[in-house]
Amino acid sequence: MDELTKLIKTEIKKQFRSVRQFSMYIGVPQSTIVTALQKGIGGTSFETIMHICEVLDIKPVAGENPVFMDGEKRELLERYSRLDEQGQRAVRAVAAIELLRVSDPEGFKAFGKKLDLSE
Repeated sequence: MDELTKLIKTEIKKQFRSVRQFSMYIGVPQSTIVTALQKGIGGTSFETIMHICEVLDIKPVAGENPVFMDGEKRELLERYSRLDEQGQRAVRAVAAIELLRVSDPEGFKAFGKKLDLSE
């Protein structure tokens, strides 16, 4: 399942009790939303996707790997922007380590062994 579909599914659960309530609120047939969430949002019309994102307050950020900003990500960026340079460096370092953990588990293990001070 693509990231946008996961994000939409999560936001519907957070903001509405059910897909049924969400579909009634936005005026899109429930079957359309269920199908989009099951098969991926990619097969849904652009207008419908944009309407869903607007209602859920999800904003796309263009780039090589598009990011879809929900309230939680925007809050994180706002907090990051209020940090001083030292705080921003710390956040970037933690993010780099976490990215290594999820993208290269073996590299992460080797990195962890280098950091182990118990030996």
